[in-house]
Amino acid sequence: MLDPSSSEEESDGIVEEESKEVMAPQAGSRISPSRTSESSGGLQPGSRGSSARPSSPSPSAVSEHEKEEVEKLHREEEERKKKLQLYVFVMRCIAYPFNAKQPTDMARRQQKITKQQLQTVKDRFESFLKGDTQIVADEAFINAVQSYYEVFLKSDRVAKMVQMGGFSALDCREVFKRHIEKRVRSLPEIDGLSKETVLSSWMAKFDTIYRGDEDPRKAQQRMTASAASELILSKDQLYEMFQQILGIKKFEHQLLYQACQLDNLDEQAAQIRRELDGRLQMADQIARAGKFPKFVSKEMEAMYIEELKSSVNQLMANLESVPVSKGGEFKLQKLKKGHNTSIIDMGQEDENQLSKSDVVLSFTLEVVIMEVQGLKSLAPNRIVYCTMEVEGGEKLQTDQAEASKPTWGTQGDFTTTHPLPGVKVKLFTESTGVLALEDKELGRVVLHPTPNSPKAAELHKMTLTKACPDHDLKIKLAVRMDKPQNMKHCGYLWAFGKNVWKRWKKRFFVLVQVSQYTFAMCSYREKKAEPQELLQLDGYTVDYTDPQPGLDGGRAFFNAVKGGEGDTVIFASDDEQDRILWVQAMYRATGQSHKPVPPTQVQKLNSKGGASAQMDAPISQFCKYGHADRAQKHGMDEFISANPCSFDHAQLFEMVQHLTLEHRINDSFASLGWFSPGQVFVLDEYCARNGVRGCHRHLCYLGDLLGRSDTGAMIDPTLLHYSFAFCASHVHGNRPDGLGTVAVEEKERFEEIKERLRVLLENQIVNFRYCFPFGRPEGALKATLSLLERVLMKDIVTPVPPEEVKGVIRKCLEQAAEINYQRIKEYATAEENAGQVATPAKKLEDTIRLAELVIEVLQQNEDHHAEAFAWWTDLMVEHAEHFLSLYAVDMDAALEIQSPESWDSFPLFQLLNDFLRLDYHLCNGKFHKHLQDLYAPLVVRYVDLMETSIAQSIHRGFEREGWEPVKSLTSNLPNVNLPNVNLQIPKVPNLPAALPVSGLSVNLPQMPSFSTPSWMAAIYDSDNGSGTSEDLFWKLDALQTFIRDLHWPEEEFAKHLDNRIKTMSSDMIENCVKRTRMAFESKLTKSSRSTDFRIPLSICTMFNVMVDAKDQSAKLCAMEMGSEKQKHSEIDERIESSVKEMISLLVAKFVAILESVLAKISRYDEGTLFSSFLSFTVKAASKYVDVPKPGMDVADGYVTFVRHSQDILRDKVNEEVYIERLFDQWYTGTMDLLGRWLTERMDQQLHVYQLKILIRIVKKKYRDFRLQGVLDSTLNSKMYETVRTRLTVEEASASVREGGMQGISMKDSDEEDEEDD
Repeated sequence: MLDPSSSEEESDGIVEEESKEVMAPQAGSRISPSRTSESSGGLQPGSRGSSARPSSPSPSAVSEHEKEEVEKLHREEEERKKKLQLYVFVMRCIAYPFNAKQPTDMARRQQKITKQQLQTVKDRFESFLKGDTQIVADEAFINAVQSYYEVFLKSDRVAKMVQMGGFSALDCREVFKRHIEKRVRSLPEIDGLSKETVLSSWMAKFDTIYRGDEDPRKAQQRMTASAASELILSKDQLYEMFQQILGIKKFEHQLLYQACQLDNLDEQAAQIRRELDGRLQMADQIARAGKFPKFVSKEMEAMYIEELKSSVNQLMANLESVPVSKGGEFKLQKLKKGHNTSIIDMGQEDENQLSKSDVVLSFTLEVVIMEVQGLKSLAPNRIVYCTMEVEGGEKLQTDQAEASKPTWGTQGDFTTTHPLPGVKVKLFTESTGVLALEDKELGRVVLHPTPNSPKAAELHKMTLTKACPDHDLKIKLAVRMDKPQNMKHCGYLWAFGKNVWKRWKKRFFVLVQVSQYTFAMCSYREKKAEPQELLQLDGYTVDYTDPQPGLDGGRAFFNAVKGGEGDTVIFASDDEQDRILWVQAMYRATGQSHKPVPPTQVQKLNSKGGASAQMDAPISQFCKYGHADRAQKHGMDEFISANPCSFDHAQLFEMVQHLTLEHRINDSFASLGWFSPGQVFVLDEYCARNGVRGCHRHLCYLGDLLGRSDTGAMIDPTLLHYSFAFCASHVHGNRPDGLGTVAVEEKERFEEIKERLRVLLENQIVNFRYCFPFGRPEGALKATLSLLERVLMKDIVTPVPPEEVKGVIRKCLEQAAEINYQRIKEYATAEENAGQVATPAKKLEDTIRLAELVIEVLQQNEDHHAEAFAWWTDLMVEHAEHFLSLYAVDMDAALEIQSPESWDSFPLFQLLNDFLRLDYHLCNGKFHKHLQDLYAPLVVRYVDLMETSIAQSIHRGFEREGWEPVKSLTSNLPNVNLPNVNLQIPKVPNLPAALPVSGLSVNLPQMPSFSTPSWMAAIYDSDNGSGTSEDLFWKLDALQTFIRDLHWPEEEFAKHLDNRIKTMSSDMIENCVKRTRMAFESKLTKSSRSTDFRIPLSICTMFNVMVDAKDQSAKLCAMEMGSEKQKHSEIDERIESSVKEMISLLVAKFVAILESVLAKISRYDEGTLFSSFLSFTVKAASKYVDVPKPGMDVADGYVTFVRHSQDILRDKVNEEVYIERLFDQWYTGTMDLLGRWLTERMDQQLHVYQLKILIRIVKKKYRDFRLQGVLDSTLNSKMYETVRTRLTVEEASASVREGGMQGISMKDSDEEDEEDD
């Protein structure tokens, strides 16, 4: 890039470069012949030897070291020259592109994250997790960030991806987004808050954490600027980029830029035409000499020449399509065919002849009238003005001015098609006469400007009219005539030719460009738009010539000669500089390979002895002597004057592409090997302009990309796929770029690249977790698999058999499983404490930790890589199974050393089974079945031992049972696990037989001893079952929960386990019910039969045990099908019958107590001796003292017993149905007893004391049972009505006989209510 202010830098560079030139010969280097000859005389043979003698081991060692240094310097110098020459070619591609443009549809590359930036991101997320930021977040988001931080950011695979240069901020964001999508979907629905809103909110918070304290506007500006530079680069930016790529210094660029005239589009177009002509000549030379590249077929040699010429023709067509007046307003008329005459059929020559109308030009003129001098004859106040016109155009007039000050500064703009227009400027004064019709003309001037005329204002003497008495009238004006884009040069020349300009005469000539390949020398006359004569320069060669004898006029001669025909046109200019400019312009127009050298320069070169070496110097050296001298001084002339056709551009392109890729890989973008648009543009232009074959280009590119991949860089497999497909298509003759020739070197190199690519792809698939961590770059693994399938194809038509592809991928995934397991095993081993002894417990702990890592790897494979292997799902399943089989070896080894009396391995089973049973592909797979086979005997043995343990505890418990009530823990305790209860057991194909437990000495799982925590008393007020029953029910529930939480995958064995546990529960509950029933009966048998009997709490506890047994049977024994349902109904029937028996026993007890009461009052039966004696005693005693009512204490005792029993049962028994049933039967039984007792005394009259007791008992019983909720239908039974009628009749009889009942009556009264209270 040109920088006028870089003179200091340039001078420093010059000094540095010159110092290199001086130092190189002193070291014995022979970099160039000229430098060697100049510096050899200055070397002192003994000087270096004397200085090196003290430390030099031997002359041979010194010479060997010097030789190595010389060779090193020589290689460095040759490399520098090569890069300079290459930079010249690249500069020309940038300066005048005509085949390629910068693509705008390439994917935008993101800024890569460096190691320091990754650490910064980690610190920001760590600060958020510590709460050091002001970001408000809920627990779910914090958990998501915590998981993201631990799993992703701290992963060594992410650090490796950063090192590989393929990690960007977009990767961070996309991985987090995928990470939280599952979490957000699993969240419960919230009214008014969609999950999309939650997701967007979380992503906004993530961006805030990631950005930290940076200003988002600055970050956005930085991103925008980088994105713009990533899309389109200016020419200066491209120059600067390739200076960095090729190691070119700024001053070297400036020298080359100016010497090559890269800012001169005409020179660049001419350079291209010369290059294309040279390539055509080279094709002819190859055809004549027969020096063809080695092709796979001999017939391709002729095709090769046709391809060379066809490619040149295409370039010519591309050049022809470039607008000549780029950016200008002048449009050229293009020819239908604009090819070089060297490849145009002579029969078509007439079709390309120009007509005079093809070279019509268009000019813009600016006429500025400044002032008039010498106007003295007019009065000072007279008005004057000027008019201006271009012949054939409109007339313009200036403003009016006084004669004393005739100044204007007025500009008039005109357009004309005349190369030699006539510009007339007239001076007028207003007529003062009354009859004057027109103003008076004072003078005029007629000018014939050309584009070469001076642009500054000049004084011109005016031609006066008779009306102007002034003799020296001058006008100051400026005429500027612009040069149109298609006019390359103009001026006056002497010319003489055979077919045109047949008279030696001075004419005005214009070199006109009609198209990129068509130029014409046209001679014009004044006031004419079309040329008088023209010469089409196709096929002509221009050169300097000596003065021709007999031609008078002109000093500096040159000629144009048409090859083959000998047609010569001689030109002559009036000075040497004008001749150089004309020859330079015509040299560009003819496209000739010969470079004319001015005779004066040749003489200078001859005087220096370097004519032979410099005869091919470009014409640019002689138009800008300063730049040419500077370029020659710094050794740049050889690069500028080098013939591009003489270089091996395939080798040069390989070099520039390699260096460009190296620059791209090391820039700030995560390019993954993709070039930037600017780099693609330059490389495309270079290939097209210099004939680099597409296959060679992509083979070199593939080689570089594979080399980069081998050194650890991350390369996009899509890029590899594109280049490989191109090469494969070319090698197999499919002509992707139109070339049908296939070189042997291309085919051999393709086979080599193909094998390297296959090895690379297989290695990437083997290491897919590390080459494509967390599925990044997105789609890369899928593209890798697709490319592998393409690489395995024998040709481009026949698809590879699916089984072959499958076999390769299967082999890769088998190796991947081994590598992945080995790495996580090493990682798990690194986490262990080296000082700990490898005990069985520690070994099991490490195995569980390793299982967690195994599951994490498989889950990550499913989340991030399963989509890529969608076509080979079965292979991924095999990969997972193989991966698990490797873990199975370590798992089996760890379990083998565990004690058979230990149950600590169940968490391992639960961990693995929880994962496997939910995976559609791994569920019931090889490893899953192995796990089931491994744990099934252990589960059966565990259940057997638990069954024995529970049976023993029931037996011992009921033997020692005191039937004291305890607080209910069955349904209110927290989730208390059995030893390793919450487990999951794998599926077992064949149910093993239950192991005998007799005689075994094992440590049974320690069941928690049943005791009520102190904090439970305040929560639970109701008493429940006994300690033994509660312990039984809790153990059965815990064991069943254990079995249920196993989630055994095999239906048959799972069903068996479930049935066995429920059958065992049914048997245990039935045993409990029997033992409770027996204890109940025993308890009642031993109790009192009098009214002093009080229902003990143990009786209520036994009822509650029945209640709990019924509830637990519904939970623990509920089964649905066939005999299982029958089994459940049997235990229910057993419980129900036992409850009925217990109620019957208790009712019988209550009836027996009433019988004892009735037996006491039976002594008062009518007709007995005891009755008469008791009546007399009471009457006699009542005369002297206040005797209580006989028999009321018996009635009160019984009523108190009934009420107390009702209250205890109501308060302590938890089942209302049982209470109601008991009370119904109690009321009915006792009422039946009273009815039978009265019936037996139907013929006897009740004693008054009997009557009073019975009335009190019946009335209180009726009222109390009604208050307890006994239904009226039961209360008002027939027996009750009978008893009530009898007692009412007896009451009436007694009232008559005894004179009253002392307030005791079957009728309700307030007094009795008060007594009750």
